[in-house]
Amino acid sequence: MDTDLSASGGGESQSYINEDFPSDGNGDGNLFESTEEPEFEFDESGLELAADDDLARENSDGSAFQSGSITPDGLIDEDFEKELGTPSDAEEEDEGEFQDVAQHNILEVAGDDVYGRKVIIFSSCKLPSSEKLDHQRLFLYLKHTLDQYVENDYVIVYFHYGLTSKNKPKLSWLLQVYRELDRKYKKNLKALYLVHPTRFIKILWNVFKPFISAKFGRKVMYVNYLHELKEHLHFDQLVVPEPVLQYDAKQVKSNKPPYPYSKDGTDAVSRANKTQQFGVTLNHVRQNYKCVIPPVVEITVEYLRANALDVEGIFRRSANARTLKEVQKKFNQGLPVDFNTEGDVHIAAVILKTFLRELQEPLLTFDLYQPIVRLHNQDEERQMVEVQRILREELPEDNYIILKYILQFLTEIVDHSEENKMTSMNLSIVFGPNLLWPKGQASLSAMGYLNNFTKYLIDHYRELFES
Repeated sequence: MDTDLSASGGGESQSYINEDFPSDGNGDGNLFESTEEPEFEFDESGLELAADDDLARENSDGSAFQSGSITPDGLIDEDFEKELGTPSDAEEEDEGEFQDVAQHNILEVAGDDVYGRKVIIFSSCKLPSSEKLDHQRLFLYLKHTLDQYVENDYVIVYFHYGLTSKNKPKLSWLLQVYRELDRKYKKNLKALYLVHPTRFIKILWNVFKPFISAKFGRKVMYVNYLHELKEHLHFDQLVVPEPVLQYDAKQVKSNKPPYPYSKDGTDAVSRANKTQQFGVTLNHVRQNYKCVIPPVVEITVEYLRANALDVEGIFRRSANARTLKEVQKKFNQGLPVDFNTEGDVHIAAVILKTFLRELQEPLLTFDLYQPIVRLHNQDEERQMVEVQRILREELPEDNYIILKYILQFLTEIVDHSEENKMTSMNLSIVFGPNLLWPKGQASLSAMGYLNNFTKYLIDHYRELFES
């Protein structure tokens, strides 16, 4: 799907919904005229649909939100510094100091999207009333959360449904968020998906235009229906709040938007052919390719071993979206893939992460999720014994062989960290969510445990796999 993401003047944008909206109930043209501090104004039912086409299309300077189809086109934003910063080698900070905010699960992490970028979710329906939540604390918690991921490419999914007059922040708070989340946070933000936008959201955009850069504006995209996210996120791993699911189902039933993937309602997994490698099981690949290590894993690792050990920021960069899809299609069709002809080592790096993340079951298996998360309670000596037992006795043999193969390569990346800036901590943040995830959604604290476990595997590779 080739869709131009730059909002350039009079171009027509696709829309899957009827543009017929009730009034916001705020009068005409006086949304923020008040002597008191301005606040968000949302209809309390939250049942408005997305707004007028002219608001979505206006602004010839390219700063309007994108609407309808949301597929990135061409080269993903290359806004990064020549010298990549490296996260601290210290373990991720415990969330204890923000427990009063974290307990509401307003912010959650859902692993990586289909381009290998971290996905952070903000759910408005989980915001308690303004009387029970200090929004300044929420802002500090937001920064604390983003600080763990902003050195890598990431995306934000904002579920707007559920924001009412009882839990809405003030307009001044939103301005503070935009202003204080400086370039450190914005440079690697690749997309902000605004799900179920109301008419007021689009009006609010006009109010914010003087404060928001055109470059940032191009990263913000309207998502009118949840199924539009499936092109970009691993939707089956994305736990959407129940109120949002119910609202979306109501809108789909009411507006009957065309479903853009298959006429019979089947998905790629259920229609997998014998050569398919992405989105299937390891057993499917082994049966059809007659090998334990999937060809896509072996081809990408061997190419990266020969060409990318010294590449700065390897595994932390995004790549050309169209090329990624083409390479993935070749692998699924059983066609030969030569990364030397692509001219970008980051293509192979993202393909490897994507293969792992799209497995029907994670490489470390669903059954081992809880035992691995609980490892942080053990002392260091007991941890080694328990990790060895888990790997050798509970992890299926094929999974063990593939894991060992990948980790051996990652230790080689670490051996060249002075050149590539990728320490075991950096690699663990990248690979942790791609090696293991729960059937539901991981909490932020659990994500930290998974990353620490991955770091442990890399740091102790020889004791765990060669002793």
